[in-house]
Amino acid sequence: MPIAIRKTMLQVETTFVEGGKNAGQPLKLYAAMAVITNPWAGRGFVEDLKPEIHAVAPVLGELLTGMIIDAVGSGAAVEGYGKAAVVGLAGEVEHASALIHTLRFGNHFREAVGAKTYLAFTNTRGPGNAPIMIPLMDKSDEGRRSHYLTIQTSIPDAPAADEIVIALGASVGGRPHHRIGNRYEDLKELGRDVANPAAV
Repeated sequence: MPIAIRKTMLQVETTFVEGGKNAGQPLKLYAAMAVITNPWAGRGFVEDLKPEIHAVAPVLGELLTGMIIDAVGSGAAVEGYGKAAVVGLAGEVEHASALIHTLRFGNHFREAVGAKTYLAFTNTRGPGNAPIMIPLMDKSDEGRRSHYLTIQTSIPDAPAADEIVIALGASVGGRPHHRIGNRYEDLKELGRDVANPAAV
């Protein structure tokens, strides 16, 4: 099934001042989004989603990764990364999940930025102008709290009921003036192990 892309959108946000104090390094957040026709729309309950996943997800992964890298300038410069999908009201959350929770989508981004951590994500359902929330984390260190960030945006006319918005997000830099430490400090103070932080 060929992918039907209605539009793409690139958002770049730069924060120079946070908390009334100049940022030593401005934080730059990038969001690349594609609005596509839901490939399962109008077909009732589809049991096997794999054919469309295999046909559509790699195209989106390559497209959106390219948009991010072109905007940032290089994969090496990307520090935080994440993904999101919002399916229109006539679709299932499973449809949103299907196109982003596959290595055929995410590995394009991982490879381009040299990432080791998993891609933080959201998958939701909503109408046009629904919030698109892209959570980010450090591409190499999941415990680096300075890079726990969220890009919040929307597209006024998307998703339509039979559409899906697919998005990738990236950061250059972390939160300005971050001062809550990192996950490893908590683990050390609590005497817990990285693999079992709640000791259960």
